[in-house]
Amino acid sequence: MQPSTHLLTNTRLVGSLVRLGPGEATVRLAPTSDMEVDAHGLVHGGFIFGLADYAAMLAVNDPNVVLGAAETRFLAPVTRGVTLVAYARVIATIGRKRAVEVRVDRGDVCVMTGKFTCFVLDAHVLGD
Repeated sequence: MQPSTHLLTNTRLVGSLVRLGPGEATVRLAPTSDMEVDAHGLVHGGFIFGLADYAAMLAVNDPNVVLGAAETRFLAPVTRGVTLVAYARVIATIGRKRAVEVRVDRGDVCVMTGKFTCFVLDAHVLGD
């Protein structure tokens, strides 16, 4: 299966697709020094959120998918030098609405969980 959404995504910032199947996606990210916020090497949560969001978009895999809302929990810190893996799965479809569960792991430690509400539009959000 090939991705049909977010085709120009900068994978250095939000991760690379590992696996894509109907209603699910796995994305891997190796945080870089550009993502650090302090001398301890702490990675900014926005990059972890970006990884989770990208995985959710791929799980829906429609060229006109947009994020409507997200409820997330950050559970453990992340530093450069670790590999993160996001697992996303569509858990409900109601009309245009998709509920997607996402989990981001650092090895055997879950660092973030989230429920993303996505919408599949009839046309691109920018009207092109």
